[in-house]
Amino acid sequence: MIGLCFLSMIVAVDQTVVGTALPTVAAELNGFDYYAWVATSYLLTCVITVPIFGRLGDYYGRKPFVIASVVVFIGSSILSGLTESMLQLVFTRGLQGIGGGMLIGTAFACVPDMFPDSHVRLRWQMMLSASFGVANGFGPTLGGILTQHFGWRSIFFMTLPLGLASLYFLWRYLPHIRQMKGENVRLDWRGALLLALGLISLQFFVQFLPEEGASLNMVLLGCVTALLFTLLVYWEKRCAHPLLPLDMFRNKSLAALFCLSLFVGFIMFALLYYIPLLLQGGFGRNPQQVGLLITPMVVCITLGSVSNARIVVRLSRPNHMLYAGYALLVLACLGMVSLSPDTSFWLMLIYMIMAGLGLGFVMPNLTVFAQETAGRALLGISTAMLQSVRMIGGMLGTAIVGTLVGHYYTSGLAAMVPERQGAPWFGVLGDPQVLVNQHVQSEFIGTLQRLGLYGETFIEYARVALVDAVHMGLASVLLIALVGLFWVHRLPPIHLSRAADTTVRQEHTTRD
Repeated sequence: MIGLCFLSMIVAVDQTVVGTALPTVAAELNGFDYYAWVATSYLLTCVITVPIFGRLGDYYGRKPFVIASVVVFIGSSILSGLTESMLQLVFTRGLQGIGGGMLIGTAFACVPDMFPDSHVRLRWQMMLSASFGVANGFGPTLGGILTQHFGWRSIFFMTLPLGLASLYFLWRYLPHIRQMKGENVRLDWRGALLLALGLISLQFFVQFLPEEGASLNMVLLGCVTALLFTLLVYWEKRCAHPLLPLDMFRNKSLAALFCLSLFVGFIMFALLYYIPLLLQGGFGRNPQQVGLLITPMVVCITLGSVSNARIVVRLSRPNHMLYAGYALLVLACLGMVSLSPDTSFWLMLIYMIMAGLGLGFVMPNLTVFAQETAGRALLGISTAMLQSVRMIGGMLGTAIVGTLVGHYYTSGLAAMVPERQGAPWFGVLGDPQVLVNQHVQSEFIGTLQRLGLYGETFIEYARVALVDAVHMGLASVLLIALVGLFWVHRLPPIHLSRAADTTVRQEHTTRD
């Protein structure tokens, strides 16, 4: 469990520090066009690999894949710190997503392997939540400090000591447990290929639809996307060993939980990647200040998880915790849509705390409820699917919000200074890096001064346009939070069992 705790800290650090530093990274590498792709490339490869390695973990045991995931994750993180362009960073983050998919698909299913009793499992998951919270506590602040004083590259080396510690404990102490001993092992590679192609085409469709509109290319891409997912369903129904057992989706509880996981992924990743852009680009705060403001949200994810573990086992209807979580997310998103440079620090803090507590009340319950609902044979793939669907939500969230921000920033800026659109310097103003990169901003103001124009005024126009654009993106997050709140009603009542049949467990597992 110590090794898994270090692994949880690696995931937490990566999620928090990259989002905090991303505006600075995009500004220094002159690549705001790829801002959303840094997140979506990671999520896309992660989504594709999660169900694959979740199934392989059921067949071969999870320990080899957990150890391999740490090696891939750390190696790609180091490569990310050595990149020289945003395009290179997109590729290295995609490689890191493969390690993340291996990790999510196998590591988190180790807990129910070792602790079948749901009440005991919740206690051990509190330990994982605590380690996640420790990393969340220092991640954004330390990431902001490192970015401001040592450069953004230093944040990608933060995972190295945690990764080495995790490798030691996992290699030495993690038991090798196989849930499907003695079965004929056959992985559904055709299903994996169709899933990968379908998600890639969906990503491009979402990314370019607002720019291209209902053009012939987008219509063809939409048809190809629909065809790939249709072929995936057709194949999975007829495959003897499907990558995605469709029986899971016939289970009303699992189907509802997958939808709720999709919604919470959309909300969480959109907030983690675009609130820093709002604070740094729109409000003019430095990376250290952004880290300090993001910290309460990510710390409260852990506080909410720990509190939830103590409350949910005492409730006759554990579903009520999901209502509470989504209600807090709705209130938090409603507040964030109205944020302005004049909003007090304490009010911002309240919104961040509500968002963190809401996520903390929702995410661990989705995992425990899914593990309680699925059978032992589907434990790994159901856990992996839940995480994978959350990543799909994150992929869609960052892509959709990013597209909305880009569109409304450009149109808003053009509406504010319509007479200047043909000017050579307008293109510089149209790139949000001028709001984050102090060197570019100073050059821009100097250029306009030589032309007899007051550059600070146009910088303020750009900040207002960016704030309005991010607000439009966050409005879509609010809409998803409202849908999630109403969707909880579709989840049948969940009852947490206390039974832990250790005899059956021993018959179906082997240990190294």
